[in-house]
Order: sequence, then C-alpha cells, then structure tokens
Amino acid sequence: MRTQSGSEYGEPVTAPLAPSGSHEAPRAALRTAHTADLAAAELTAARALMDLAFEGDFSDEDWAHGLGGMHALLHDADGTLLAHGSVVQRRVLHNGRSLRVGYVENVAVRPDRQRQGHGGQVMSALERIVDGGYDLGVLSPSDEGEKLYRAHGWVPWPGLVGTLGPQGVEHMPDEDAPMLWNADLDPAHPLLIDWRDGDVF
Repeated sequence: MRTQSGSEYGEPVTAPLAPSGSHEAPRAALRTAHTADLAAAELTAARALMDLAFEGDFSDEDWAHGLGGMHALLHDADGTLLAHGSVVQRRVLHNGRSLRVGYVENVAVRPDRQRQGHGGQVMSALERIVDGGYDLGVLSPSDEGEKLYRAHGWVPWPGLVGTLGPQGVEHMPDEDAPMLWNADLDPAHPLLIDWRDGDVF
C-alpha cells in the first residue's frame, strides 16, 4: 500500500490529470514541507482538519505536538486539504542507547473522503521521512487508525514503556502500547521516551 512521493522534501508532487475525455477525477497532490515553510493559511487549514476529523476532541496541546517537524499534506484539484500528518523528532532511551525517533502525529483524513487511500498516501510520505532521517518510527494509534498502520507494517511494541520525566524515570504500566516502524529492539528492555507536556505518548 506504500506509494512513491517522487520529490524532495518541500516540493509538491502532483499526479497527472486524467486523459482528455476520461471520466476519472483529477488525482490529489501531495506536498511535504517543514512547519517553518508552511504558510499561515496552510497551518490553519490543517488545524481545522484535526477538529473536523476528531469531532472537536483535539486540543491545542495535541496540535502543538505535531509542529516543528515535517508535514505531509494532500490536496484535491480544488485545493481542499484532504489529509494531513506530521513527523517530529523525539528521543527514546532503550537498552543503554539514545535513539533518534521520528514520531508521527496529527494524522487525519476528511470524514467525507475516508476509505479512498488518502491516509495511506500520507503515511507513505511520512514513512519515507522516517526512513531517511531517523533510527525508527513511533506513533500512538487511535482505534480507528490502527488498521491502516498495521497494513503499512507498523507493529505494536510488546514491551514496557515509560518516560524520562522531571523526576527521573517514570514507568507507565497502564499506557497503551505505541506502534513502531522499522525497529529492531529487545522487548526485554523498556522503551523510555522523552517527557513532554500533555500526553507523553
């Protein structure tokens, strides 16, 4: 289900329009860009998409967790934002190593355009970024999104998790397992992620 974006980060990728006389709708355009390179209107549209997709259950703190890294934005031919996701850098401590993690955040598809492959296109773009810049990928799945992530090869972490917080190591035995991408870690050792305000995972 992986798709090829075919461009450098920050450049738009537009699939060819349907041939003349064809009844196919024009394909969507995928763009990847850093937060700093997005216009205010693009960030506003992405933030509004989160509210729409999560039915208002998405806080400003949740939104902030996905800023400061790379975004994947999928627009239709009219410029409407169909889907969005981002990757930000975090650190995990595991078995005596500090690993650079591409943490996937703020993945959403317009409710009226779901089940059309748009989420898969965004995830493929984010996975390319993780593969090119990080030791592994991590995300915290929603119940609705887990099927998509599994189809892309993300796997639940079978070991313990925790965080390196202000008071030191804090184990989180009741935390839902995150999902990992391209990881070869030993579940006998806990996965300790860096602390942040709000949801740690």
